[in-house]
Amino acid sequence: MSSPTDSASTGTSRYLYYALLLVILLFTTYLRVRLRDFPLERDEGEYAYAGQLILQGVPPYQLAYNMKLPGTYAAYALIMAIFGQTPAGIHLGVLLLHAATILLLYLLATRLFGRLAGVVAAASYMLLANSETVLGFAGHTEHFVVLAAVGGLLLLLQSVERQCKTLFFLSGLLMGLSFLMKQPGILFAIFGGLYLLLELGAVPWKARLARLGAYSAGVALPFLLTCLILLKAGVFSKFWFWTFSYARLYASTVSLREGIFLLSNSLAWIAGPFLFLLLGSVIGMAALWADQGSRRHLRFVGGLFLFSFLALSAGLYYRGHYFLVMWPVVALLLGAAVSLATRHISGSLRLVPALCFLLACGYAIYRQRTLLFEMEPLTACRMTYGENPFPEAVEIAQYIRTHSSPEARIAVLGSEPEIYFYAQRHSATGYIYTYGLMEPQKYAEQMQKEMIAEVEAAKPEFLVFADLNASWLASPRSNTAIFAWAREYIAAHYQLVGIADIALNTAYVWDDEARAYQPRSPFKVLTFRRKAAP
Repeated sequence: MSSPTDSASTGTSRYLYYALLLVILLFTTYLRVRLRDFPLERDEGEYAYAGQLILQGVPPYQLAYNMKLPGTYAAYALIMAIFGQTPAGIHLGVLLLHAATILLLYLLATRLFGRLAGVVAAASYMLLANSETVLGFAGHTEHFVVLAAVGGLLLLLQSVERQCKTLFFLSGLLMGLSFLMKQPGILFAIFGGLYLLLELGAVPWKARLARLGAYSAGVALPFLLTCLILLKAGVFSKFWFWTFSYARLYASTVSLREGIFLLSNSLAWIAGPFLFLLLGSVIGMAALWADQGSRRHLRFVGGLFLFSFLALSAGLYYRGHYFLVMWPVVALLLGAAVSLATRHISGSLRLVPALCFLLACGYAIYRQRTLLFEMEPLTACRMTYGENPFPEAVEIAQYIRTHSSPEARIAVLGSEPEIYFYAQRHSATGYIYTYGLMEPQKYAEQMQKEMIAEVEAAKPEFLVFADLNASWLASPRSNTAIFAWAREYIAAHYQLVGIADIALNTAYVWDDEARAYQPRSPFKVLTFRRKAAP
């Protein structure tokens, strides 16, 4: 499948497109470097803490439990080994991943529709992923899933063209890494396998099986190696429970009716700055269907759209950052729309599609101008995440770090794993999130009892209680036994040493002052220190 001739750019030097690509990369670098000190949110805190533990020789699922596969933990460990264990270092690493995805999308769209489409796809993805509506400045698993998947898709097209078993294997390997970053990544691997079945229809069946076997071996290898490593580390049972047993239960909690409601709400929010870009992607799908020269790519792009939507829909939660898995195919469709429209227009009007695209980009940038160009990282964090205690976690962890030895254990009652990362102290319990304890699911009571037992056995020097529902998500159906235990346990063994009274300008009070302080906000984080033994 050779790259088509981009008739829209006849007489245009390829170096102009390279220059435009460089401008796109410089622009996204400016945006992300400016906000590099954005405090870690709780998902980033999880990945950073797990990566920090890996760098210390502690395997995943030993001191930190969660339902995500460990690929992102390993990726964070690598990023922090290179750039340092700070929010700025993590965000610089994510910037490189983001830039690599832009480059791969340029190559993929160029291969399908020409260089003009490549530049449009690169610019589209850059804007779509740099958005508060999808929490794009945070280093979510979806960034890692997308990078591996786009690389796998590019190699997939090359393998079909060249019929090289090594390329089939490498394509599958990247798809397998996409799955290892997060479970929905398996849908990109399934799409790749189905696409190969269709594209290899004319190949003799023995050769077809060999190529599919090479691809499947590549997909399976990262997961099989991970299982062996975790089995040797002695954490395989925890790994399997959290990433498959509990994850399967978690993914079946939301009903179809609830999912449709969540999807409509998320789309209304996300489409705000990107309304015209999303409409352009719809035009791109229609253009692919109408243009005979490009219709051969409809199987690839249409199938990718379907499986990207299925990856987005895993669990039917439709949270903002989940939409990142849709942006590569949306970017490809925008590239197709501009490129195909330009090819079918003659004279000076050929500039109209590109101008329309630039206006849509300008609208998206204008709608987000305050965040992109004006806000400081702390202000941007508060605007994006509301009362969530992400800026406060830095101050709380700093207090704990300066008032405890490196060997001290701490416990956070709430879903704020970023505190463990900042404090550089090991968790007294593997329950770095408490959402699962509040869910109306069959493991909730068992989880609460296990967390309580782990905390009591470890006798942590510091205990942090997140007194805000965003860190628990308790509902009328939640089992609240752990709150009663926490009140009694804290009163018996701990004294208050710190309050973060959350507001636009959070008040921090420590030690004796904290015990006399009356919080003004309903959102606060309390820090306790273990009483000296009598």
